[in-house]
This record gives sequence, structure tokens and C-alpha cells, in this order.
Amino acid sequence: MSDREAPRRRVPGPAKPARSGGAQRRPGSRPARRPAPPRRPVRLIRLGSPRPRLRMVSLALTLVLLAFVVRLLQVQGVDASTYAAKAEKNRYVGYTLAAERGGITDRNGVALATSVDAYDITADPTLFSREQLKIDDGPEQAAALLAPILNQDQAAIVGKLRPENKNLRYTLLASRQTPQVWKQIKDLKNALTTKAEKDKSTVNVLAGVLSVASSKRVYPNGDLAAGILGWVNSDGKGGGGVEQQLNKELSGKDGEIRYAQSGGRQVPTVGSTETPAVPGSDVELTIDRDIQWAAQNAISEQVAKSKADRGYVIVQDTQTGEILAMANSPGFDPNDLSEASAANLGNAAVQDAYEPGSTAKVISMAAVLEEGVATPGTFVVVPNRLHRGDRLFKDDIDHPTWYLTLNGVLAKSSNIGTILATGQLGKTQKQSNRILYDYLRKFGFGSYTGLGYPGETPGILAAPGTWSTSQQYTIPFGQGVSINAMQAASVYSTVANGGVRVEPTLVRGTEGPDGQFTPAPKPKKTRVISAKTAKTLAQMLESVVDDREGTGTKARIPGYRVAGKTGTANRVDPATGRYRGYTSSFAGFAPADKPRVTVYCAIQNATAGNYFGGQICGPIYKKVMEFALKTLQVPPTGAKAAKLPVSYKP
Repeated sequence: MSDREAPRRRVPGPAKPARSGGAQRRPGSRPARRPAPPRRPVRLIRLGSPRPRLRMVSLALTLVLLAFVVRLLQVQGVDASTYAAKAEKNRYVGYTLAAERGGITDRNGVALATSVDAYDITADPTLFSREQLKIDDGPEQAAALLAPILNQDQAAIVGKLRPENKNLRYTLLASRQTPQVWKQIKDLKNALTTKAEKDKSTVNVLAGVLSVASSKRVYPNGDLAAGILGWVNSDGKGGGGVEQQLNKELSGKDGEIRYAQSGGRQVPTVGSTETPAVPGSDVELTIDRDIQWAAQNAISEQVAKSKADRGYVIVQDTQTGEILAMANSPGFDPNDLSEASAANLGNAAVQDAYEPGSTAKVISMAAVLEEGVATPGTFVVVPNRLHRGDRLFKDDIDHPTWYLTLNGVLAKSSNIGTILATGQLGKTQKQSNRILYDYLRKFGFGSYTGLGYPGETPGILAAPGTWSTSQQYTIPFGQGVSINAMQAASVYSTVANGGVRVEPTLVRGTEGPDGQFTPAPKPKKTRVISAKTAKTLAQMLESVVDDREGTGTKARIPGYRVAGKTGTANRVDPATGRYRGYTSSFAGFAPADKPRVTVYCAIQNATAGNYFGGQICGPIYKKVMEFALKTLQVPPTGAKAAKLPVSYKP
């Protein structure tokens, strides 16, 4: 034992028997080790065969793959076209490219109607849903911002942005808005986008508002010639006048563009298809803007002064039939129809039917002269009253018995004298009626003028066999028959043109997108009376203006020979169908011996001041005719008037 080791203390224990067959343990030796207990045997878990499970998994995968294959065959084989169409519909967006509408100019190329850049404000309703904006009131917030800019009802905009069809990808909010309107919306969108980038709680509720380039119709001269031009409606189509009449030529042909989109934006890498729009043709009218202004200004002033219902002035080239002016009052501004009265829309000069009164006496005189039953110098005894049929006829004023020539009957506008003269056309009154009817038809009464103008009236001319007892005697002096102002002007242009009626024209031609000008078809010409009769009528009409006994002295133009006729007719109120008020008119041409221009004026229901045609329409005729002659640089002829006698001494 080493001196470093402490002696180990042994604890006595029970004595163990000596191992058999073994040597006895010596005192002081270590006890023998106990044998280790026997270990329990380890049980091994044996796994079952994997083949059944692999078969099940393989079978399941086979069934899944088989289902995919069947579905793939159905999609690519059976329903391929259907799904392709759906994908095409959802992926691609198509827009119409509006064709630029052709312009309208006067005979000198001055713009009367033109088109300027504009925008259709559109939206993708799906981009206003809660899924997109993460808010419930996206359409309401957007509508609140857009309503004052588009000048629309807020609720109406909400309805467009939250349609019943949840899959709707396009809606039109406002058409043909100015670039300034779209700029306001675009600036607002950009401001919201900038704010949303800085403040994540801000939502750009206008992200789904888009625009499509379009055009807007503009009338540079405001209400000038509005009755002729008409207007363009919200669908971009002509709503009246030339805009409607020649809508096909002016409209051109719309194009189309299709492109792939995602989130309301075009995908530039996919490409697009585009069919370009074909611009409309430009239309050149026969009117002269300056003469139109003079006519419109003159009639507007007199209508206001007379507190009349309306009035019209027509200026026509006597040789070509071209209309140089056609003015209406009151009118409207086609740039802003919201301020227009429905009663003033349209062109009353061709759409109103009314009894012409004494301006129609020129046809009665033409029939009498052409049939050879009288001459300008034929004596006519005109009593103060004339009994015919069931009526007692009179002139505008009471007078003693007049001893007039046929020329004087026209100059003094005698109803009684006209009845007496036309009564000589036939052996019987019925025969006279028939002959007069034929001349009225030849001069254009009861027929369309040939303008082809929308809403034009042919007037009313009953067949002679249906004329009442009173009509037999009132029609010769312009009552009991109805016409429009263009028909009345055409009568005087026919006389001025040597007895040949030329259908009035309003369009000189069109210029296509290729720049080629196509003249309008030549107007139809018809011989109505002989040149001799026409010349005689012109001399008789001079007496109306030039003779001191004539009713049209206020239409005189210094330096020019003027032929004209006054008219004052009982007016049928279109609202009641009864006579109320008067139609005041004046018609004529100049120079009387070498006519170039016809002017016709009519005023309906003048309620302030004088209502006689010679008094209120004569000055208008003078003002407009003077302006037209100067504009067209028509010099006076210098020849002296015939000075036909008006009366005679019995």
C-alpha cells in the first residue's frame, strides 16, 4: 500500500458460500465480480411489402393525369374556339376611331362649321370595385370629383361606374369634351397618384378614368346661318339642316383599334391592330357669309322692333338659282343647344307653310299676260266692293271706284282688280280656276323646291275641282293657298331669269379626303312663261316700287332699277288653325332690266307698329339688296324705266 493511499474501510457482510469447484478467496483479496444479468432479446419490426401502396399511389396519379388529359382534350379540342373567343374578349380591348367630320364653308371658303380636337371621357368600371380600390365608396368618391368637371349629375356617374354587369370593362362618361376638360381630369389623376405614393392610406379613385381621342363640332360664327347648317347631336350625327342632309358625306368612315390590355392599360409588347378612319368630305355651300350676315341682321332687327313671332329673308342668284343667304329670326346657336328654344330649331324659311298674300299676284298676272287675255295697259274698273259667290270682297283700303290699267292693278295691289282679271282666263270660272292652277304648279306651288332639305314643306295647293266658292276668288290674290319662303323667292327668280325656273341650290360641291372637288349636279331648268311675258312682268313690278301710287316705294334703291311686290295676308295661327294676325312680305329683284339678285322677306304676326308688307319688309329688302349688289359688284345699268301707266281717265 502506498503511503498516499488511505486505508479502505471494509464493511462486513454476510458470508457467501464458497464457489464450488473453485479455490477459496484469500483473506484480503477483492471479491469476485457478480455476473451481469442476462439481456432481454431485441424484437425487430418487420415492414410489410411496399408494392401494394405503390400500386395505389400509381393508380391515383394515373387517374389524376387522366382527368387532366381529358380536360385538356376538351379545352384544346372540343371547346377550343369558345375558350379562345373568351380569352380574346377579356384580353383585348377595341375602340372605334371616329372619323374626322368634314367642314362646311361658304362659297368663298370661309369656315361655317368645323371640327376640333376633343376627348371622349371613358372608364373601366372594374377598376372602381372594392377588390381594386380596397374601399367601398370608390364610385361615389370618383363621381364627386368628376361631376362638376363634366357638368353632370353625380348619381348618373355613380350608376355608370357601378353597373349591374360586374364584368363590364368600358363605359362612356361624357363624349366630345374639350382638351381643357380632359386636362383637368388628368391633372387631378396625377395629383392623386402623387399623394398615394407618399401616403399609403390615400387611394387614387380616378385611376380607372381614361380618354379616347375624338372631335367636337364647332360653329365659328355662332348663330350665323344656323338654320341652314343645323347641328350635330351627341352621337356625332347631323341633327338638322345640311349637317343632317349631307351626314353621309360629312361623316366619313370610322376606323377601329384593338390592343391587349392589363389593368386598364395597354400592353405595348403584344402589339395592336388598327383600321384607320377615313375623314369626311368638306362641303362648300352657295351662300356668301357677308350677305348672310346682312340678311340675318336686318330681319332680326325688324322682328324685334315689330315684336313679331318670326321672320325670314332669302337672297338668290337669279341666273344660277344659287342661294346666297337664307336667314331666320329668332334663331339658335348650334354651339350650345341647351339655350335654344325647340320652336326656333330648324329652318323656318323652308319649313313654315303660310299664305303668301299679294306677292302671289305676280303669278295671276303672268297667267293673264301669257294667255293673251290682257296687256299691261288693259283697262280695269275696280269698285270699292265686289260680290262673288257668298262673299263680298274688298281691297286693303276703302276707295272710290278706281280706273286702273292691269299694270295699275298690280302696282296698287288691288284684290278686286286681280279677281276681275283672272276671271277672264277661261269661258267659265271653273275653266279659269284650272288655268290658274296650272300656272301655280309651274311656278312651284304645291311641290318641293328641289333643295332636298330636311323637314321642307311643299305647301298646300288643292286641286281646282276642290276649291271652295271663296277659294276661287281668294287664291288669285294669294289667300287659300300655302307656300314656304323659298317657293316665294323662286317665283320672282323665275320672272327675273326670263321665265325659266331654275331649281334653287344650296350646295356648290364637295371636296373629298383626296383633295378632289366634285361639283354638285346641275339644277333642273324649266320654262314656265315666255321671255316676253317675263320682261313685261318685270316692267310692271317696277311700277310697284317706282311709281308714286305703288305700294313698295320704301324698297327704292338710288341708282338701281328695282322690281318688287308687297304682300299683306291674313295669317293662319298654327296653334289654333284660325286666322290671327298678318303675314307681311316683300319680294323683288334688281337690276330690274338686267336681274342678278332676288330678295324675299316675310315677317309673321307683327304686333307692334305697322304690319303692311311694304312698310316693314320693304326697308329690309332695300337694305339687303343694296348690300348684296355691292358685295357682288353689280353696277347699275343706267337704262331708264319704262314707266307703264297705272291709271286712266274714263
